[in-house]
Amino acid sequence: MELEENSIVNKLTILFFIDKMDVTMAEDIIFEVCYYRNIWIEYMDCIQTLRLLLDAGFLHKTTHDNTIYYTITPDGRACLSHFYTRIPASVRAEITEFVKENRDVYRRKQSYTNSYHLNPDKTYNCTLKIVDSMKTTLDLKFNVANKEIAKAVAKKWEAKAAKIYTMLYEELVD
Repeated sequence: MELEENSIVNKLTILFFIDKMDVTMAEDIIFEVCYYRNIWIEYMDCIQTLRLLLDAGFLHKTTHDNTIYYTITPDGRACLSHFYTRIPASVRAEITEFVKENRDVYRRKQSYTNSYHLNPDKTYNCTLKIVDSMKTTLDLKFNVANKEIAKAVAKKWEAKAAKIYTMLYEELVD
């Protein structure tokens, strides 16, 4: 009986978190926040809970650029509105506070992506993207001389992506 109750609370916790974030959530971000950062749900339980929520029609899953994203469905919101009080008040408060403090950080983390890889000539290709609602708004690809520069570019991207996009847009589109 306790195991079943934990499963219900886990489902409601994930629904509550995604609903509070109010944005499509990447699977790795859900794991990071719900387990690694806060330990609201054990890792293996989180994996199983996402599958069960999908099967029940409470979450919708999409894939974009090899990343899995989840959104809460209208049925998921209805379920949450009826049963959210089964989530311990302390966990609800923790989630609400966490979301308030970190929503923008995680939105940027999902929206401003970067990667780099080694070329046969020992240079690196950097790929920098701005993704909004699973639609690529900007996709920059360029070559740099070495791995240190590629790492520096990747590190700076999250902080400067919006400014770079605005500058490019203003320069290229009247």
